[in-house]
Amino acid sequence: MPTINEIGFLGTGIMGGPMAVNLAAAGFTVTAYDPDRIRLASLAERGVAAAASPAEAAAGRDAVVVMVASGPVADDVLFGSGGAASAMRPGALLIVMSAIAVPEAEAQAAKAAKLGLRWLDAPVSGGESGAKAARLSIMVGGAAGDFEVARPIFDVLGRAVHIGPVGTGELAKLVNQLTVASTIVAVSESLLLAEAGGADPARVREALLGGFAQSRIMDEHGKRIIERDFAPGGPAKYQIKDTGAAKALARSLNLDLPMLNLADRLFCDLVENGGGDLDHSALFLELMRRNGRLPQGSVLAAE
Repeated sequence: MPTINEIGFLGTGIMGGPMAVNLAAAGFTVTAYDPDRIRLASLAERGVAAAASPAEAAAGRDAVVVMVASGPVADDVLFGSGGAASAMRPGALLIVMSAIAVPEAEAQAAKAAKLGLRWLDAPVSGGESGAKAARLSIMVGGAAGDFEVARPIFDVLGRAVHIGPVGTGELAKLVNQLTVASTIVAVSESLLLAEAGGADPARVREALLGGFAQSRIMDEHGKRIIERDFAPGGPAKYQIKDTGAAKALARSLNLDLPMLNLADRLFCDLVENGGGDLDHSALFLELMRRNGRLPQGSVLAAE
């Protein structure tokens, strides 16, 4: 079985940066590219070498990990001018850990195969905190043998599950995002109801964490809502990318998913009203806006 020692890493943002650092700390030789040169330079003292282009980051590496914002961005850094894919040696492993649409994953895997590259779609869940703590949930699509080759990478970053063939990792991510988005809506509504009704929402949350309403969303994002801490771990503008992709897939399968449609509409409204760069738990602010309860000076536009 091939051994992975050298990794090219494309995208060192909120989650990609900590992931690259964790791989370097585990003993891999990591060379990264990011268009934000300041952000990239900040990783040098933590063992991550900087490349001037995606192609330079990828050339000669055993594997290339992609952690960028969207499918079109991934397509550009891989297959655009100066892209990474054409610089990779035949037989190298391309691991796209970005959340992209299922058809995008399938199309990119086909392009990779024509270049003699192996492919895994391996999107993650866990946010910035999970990336830093190496506790990501990793959903992987692709050949079982390639999954085993990549396992040493995944083991550094969190817990990986091989879902099935190409595209099924991204499908699992969409399922995850539907669950997360709808649960954020439910938690936001619940805490707003508690607050409006005169109960201390912190006490309500504490009580709910001991029963069937307990969830990671209630735990972590419920705390964010109560403290009004909406610094982005998972920006709302990326949430609608995922719910939009899930809606498109549902339509292609002739599925009527009303909760998905509602969650997508609410998050779209949050973004349209100025909350795109806030954490997705700021959906609570959109509900406050709808109910005329926004505090003076809120970043959202009041009705």
